[in-house]
Amino acid sequence: MKEKLMMAWSKMMFPVKNEKGAQSLEWLGIAALLILVLGIVSTALSGQSASITALVKSIVDKISGMVG
Repeated sequence: MKEKLMMAWSKMMFPVKNEKGAQSLEWLGIAALLILVLGIVSTALSGQSASITALVKSIVDKISGMVG
């Protein structure tokens, strides 16, 4: 009985070292967020090809102005 209690205690106190499943879920969450953002941007800019290039150009200009 004492051995079983010690085994149960050690399993509760030491975390699982296999975190591959948790890491996969994190990457899936990042991918889902990226798809969501791209969907929102494409919906907001649909049918406006000239505004897309202007938007990208303004973003690049702002970044280059911040960098120097």
